[in-house]
Amino acid sequence: MRSVLSVTLLLLLALTVTAEASKRPKNHKGSRHEKTKAASECSSAETQYGKCVPESGDCGDGLREATCKERTEKIACRIPCNWKKDISDCKYKFSHWGECDAATNTKSRSGTLKRAMFNAECQTTVKVSKPCSPKVKKTRGEKKSN
Repeated sequence: MRSVLSVTLLLLLALTVTAEASKRPKNHKGSRHEKTKAASECSSAETQYGKCVPESGDCGDGLREATCKERTEKIACRIPCNWKKDISDCKYKFSHWGECDAATNTKSRSGTLKRAMFNAECQTTVKVSKPCSPKVKKTRGEKKSN
């Protein structure tokens, strides 16, 4: 009888310890929102944001400085790998790509400003270009010739 009582108490103690351990967060480093929250006592209008600087290369995860009331913090940011560095904090609505210019072998399009992120100074219109595709697109009616 004593052994059954001892084993029962031992199991109850083990379950209690396991339950307490599972309540604690493991390797908790903060949520995504905590990382990007800068100078919590400042509004976004009062905060000055710097450019996003990628950790390695030209794009990917990085850090930007956020300054408010003489207090500077580094916050997480991301530069998409298919985006242009000089307009990364500005969002534009772009028109369709134009025809290929044979002289420069590039095609271009223009964009109008939709919104400025992080109080960035943005141009109201921008023009971007890229190399023309070497492939000629086929229409739906064309068939492959072997």
